[in-house]
Amino acid sequence: MKTHSGQYEKARRVLPGGVNSSVRMNRAIGTPFYVSRAAGSRITDLEDRSFIDMCCAHGAGLLGHAHPGVEAAVRKACELGIASSFETEYHEELARRLCAHIPCADRIRFCSSGSEATLHLIRACRAFARKDKIIRVEGHFHGYHEMIYIGGQPPPSAFAGNREHPYRESPGIPAGFADFIIPVPFNDTEAMARAIAAHGHEAAMVILEPVNYNSGGIAPLPGYLEAVRQMTKDAGIVLFFDEIQSSFKKSPGGAQADFGVIPDVCTIGKAIGGGLPLSAFCGKAEIMDLFQPVGPVQHSGTFNANLIPVMAGLAFLDEAEKPGFYPALQGLEKAFHAGVDEIIRANDLGMIVPHHGARFDILLGRKTPPVRYEDIFCHDKALMLEIVRGCLDRGVYFHDYGGAAAHHGYSIQHTPSDIDTVLGVLGEVLRGLREKLCLR
Repeated sequence: MKTHSGQYEKARRVLPGGVNSSVRMNRAIGTPFYVSRAAGSRITDLEDRSFIDMCCAHGAGLLGHAHPGVEAAVRKACELGIASSFETEYHEELARRLCAHIPCADRIRFCSSGSEATLHLIRACRAFARKDKIIRVEGHFHGYHEMIYIGGQPPPSAFAGNREHPYRESPGIPAGFADFIIPVPFNDTEAMARAIAAHGHEAAMVILEPVNYNSGGIAPLPGYLEAVRQMTKDAGIVLFFDEIQSSFKKSPGGAQADFGVIPDVCTIGKAIGGGLPLSAFCGKAEIMDLFQPVGPVQHSGTFNANLIPVMAGLAFLDEAEKPGFYPALQGLEKAFHAGVDEIIRANDLGMIVPHHGARFDILLGRKTPPVRYEDIFCHDKALMLEIVRGCLDRGVYFHDYGGAAAHHGYSIQHTPSDIDTVLGVLGEVLRGLREKLCLR
């Protein structure tokens, strides 16, 4: 596929690496993927080529592109004058409607990004518990700030099961921050029990993704979330579900509703802004009411709950609350996974496509579902980039970061015909790579 090398060279002169987010570098083509416009399920590049989008803004585009409801909401916000840094009736409406959907939410606060959401909520949990350490689950992702970008996704060379000195996931994070992190493996109730027994006196919370989309789409084993809920309750430790990715992907209540396990607090985001930057953190009133001006914990920001994403959030809920919304998404999910599973079975491919709701992962090198973080080390990164390139050449856009198995998905504006086209393209590409994909 011809890449946008000219635009990339211009961008590199003024932007580090030519991008505004590190993962926007599409390593399959060696440049960012430049978009000239987007509508519905499709994106169009600078050469006016159209692609079915199977990235969907890394999970934020559950409504697809240029959704008419979102466009109308943005126009209304502009007509109202945007009014940054003021509260409006629309803020209360969005908060009230979200709290009605999220089981753990007595109160909610808004911010722009998932990283902001976990940063502020971790602070409140520490203040509530009057303890400082964090028990976190390996493979799970909770943002890019120093408080939690440690011990989550170390490379295999740095993993080695070493939980005494958690891996700092970026240069620039002081070593001392790692002293506050206690990593444990996912889906291991005995390891969680040992961590709580050893550190419950100094740990404020257990934080995890109820579905680990960020490392191969690992689902919780039956009974795991229930056991963690009981252990944290017995130990007086806050249970924190990071639902930035899982919120609204399968149901309005997120994974906590899907699995019937209610945490004390959670973060939500990605989809709730209808494609605009909006995230939130919510939970029990006794924890959330620690934020100023009710309590002593600080959370402020000029652009918190800017009116444009707030209005877009209301437009998102207008769509998500329609009776046909989730049946339509579930229909796409069923059709896609039935098709891709048949391709894998018919060609005896060594891969699996874990999924939960409208997001899925493609994991190469195994035929059984992953259970722990180290189960995804088999993933063939170079081969995955070949798959991405093959799909791009045929008009289907998957985004891969060149690292661990990345998540992909679709939107409510994808059609059954789109799914058929994607399956046709993916099947052709996978069959062409069959010799490399078959396990020996």
